[in-house]
Amino acid sequence: MKTDHTFWDKLAAKYALSPIRDTESYEYTLERTRSYLKETDQILELGCGTAATAIRLAGSAAQVVASDFSSGMLEQGRLRLGEAGVVNVELVQAAPETAPEGPFDMVLALNLLHLIDDLDAALGAVADRTKDGGLFVSKTPCLGEGIKSFKFRLMKVAIPLMQFFGNAPFVRFLSVRDLEAALVRAGFQIIETGNYPVDPVSRYVVARKV
Repeated sequence: MKTDHTFWDKLAAKYALSPIRDTESYEYTLERTRSYLKETDQILELGCGTAATAIRLAGSAAQVVASDFSSGMLEQGRLRLGEAGVVNVELVQAAPETAPEGPFDMVLALNLLHLIDDLDAALGAVADRTKDGGLFVSKTPCLGEGIKSFKFRLMKVAIPLMQFFGNAPFVRFLSVRDLEAALVRAGFQIIETGNYPVDPVSRYVVARKV
């Protein structure tokens, strides 16, 4: 990933205190993800941030390995784990390509794929860590869907400037089509999709390794 982990380390404490922007979409996709789980399942989450989702899903699986390349995010995650009293979540500092190999019944990447510069390599790493027939669940802001809007044009100008001063991470302007094509190239069959929220598009995808 091009993004320096120090950007996320500095953001971690503030991020941990920030409320979820769209609780309805978050809760809906969380419940959809939970519906695919069995109590015996082993989950790997990539880009877990402060482990909020890992903690929410822990009761529906045998174990959750929650990974992030930011030590600051994981520090906040440990605080959350202590407060929640959850014992079946393991925090690991790793990028997608160096995360525990498993293989796992389910791999999660929520609000992550648009922040990765080499998407095909990352999805290859996901496939390697997913059991045959296992699931990859992702939710990705598809900023490329707003290509004709004023907001899109503004972001295309503003983000590089913010990156230059260390105030923004690497961001990929993905379209839904490009995202799903990359998943298929990596060896996944898409079985469920939806936009939560619709505007701006955040694409929820459940895909099975074939």
